[in-house]
Amino acid sequence: MIPTIRVLANGEELAWQVAERLAKAAEDAVVATGRFAVALSGGSTPQTLYRVLAKDFATKVPWRQTHILFVDERCVPPEHADSNFGAACRLLLDHVDVDYQNVHRMAGEREPAAAAQEYDRLLQEQFGAGMDLILLGMGEDGHTASLFPGTEAVQEQQRLCVANYVPRLSAWRLTMTARYINRAFEVVAMITGAAKAGMVDEALAGMGAPARLPIQLVQPTSGRFLWMMDAAAAGMDDPGESDDVGMEDG
Repeated sequence: MIPTIRVLANGEELAWQVAERLAKAAEDAVVATGRFAVALSGGSTPQTLYRVLAKDFATKVPWRQTHILFVDERCVPPEHADSNFGAACRLLLDHVDVDYQNVHRMAGEREPAAAAQEYDRLLQEQFGAGMDLILLGMGEDGHTASLFPGTEAVQEQQRLCVANYVPRLSAWRLTMTARYINRAFEVVAMITGAAKAGMVDEALAGMGAPARLPIQLVQPTSGRFLWMMDAAAAGMDDPGESDDVGMEDG
């Protein structure tokens, strides 16, 4: 699948555009099925989005009918500064009318294999058809979620969530696999910063090196795939107006 590409002037505009997209997806899903399921990613890029959602979309998203899941997690307790769940709570979830029974965190404090198996079971039993929306990022090395170049999780074909050891970080991560990510109705990759411009070009140049560029593993089976990046990540000196490349389905 060739992704649709949207270039926004800066990270703040990108966050607003994604927030509006999330609100519309939530409204449509709740009308159609009574609930909205979204998977959040970690890292620094989503934090601006969380602040925008908390401040300006607190009443524009049907939070009580929204199920919050996580694309990946660091193997730390939820109160740890590095916890993706903790960051989402501090910046977003504690500020909106979410039902915490519908917030499904990965148990980063548990033994990694057991925590991954537990989350795999949750996905299989309650969200087997896939997420309505998955939000991803991309690192300077081309990783997405916690699918890092050269790690075992990149090769996973069966499970929906795995524990993945990342040698260069000397750390375990929990992560949804590409198999599950690709079931989503819509996947949005949020990418910011000039340091990622070269990797963006390389990743989009050809879809033939997923072991080295795990972002290339993301190819939704029947859903939409949208890359949303700021001008710096796109390598543009003067973004002008928002720039769309490719065709979008709705």
